[in-house]
Amino acid sequence: MSRPKRIRFDEDFVARCEPLRLPQSALSLTGMDEGDLRAQLDVLRIEHRDLDVAIEALLASPSPDQLRAARLKKRKLLLRDEIARVESRLIPDIIA
Repeated sequence: MSRPKRIRFDEDFVARCEPLRLPQSALSLTGMDEGDLRAQLDVLRIEHRDLDVAIEALLASPSPDQLRAARLKKRKLLLRDEIARVESRLIPDIIA
């Protein structure tokens, strides 16, 4: 299985990240086997790290766009929640 490509920060990346909707593939986790879930988790983690870099670069600019930064931070939080959901599907339920 090939590793997903890292997304480089640029204005196009920031523009693509502004919508607060997750991709449909991230929302439809039913029917996925463990390999698919792990691949989805890798993609989500990479996007989460890339958003962190994008936010830092945006805020480091001379006149940062606070609205865009807030949208990217919201997107990052949504990704964090989605990562937690996928991780919980990978960990079997243990009855105590």
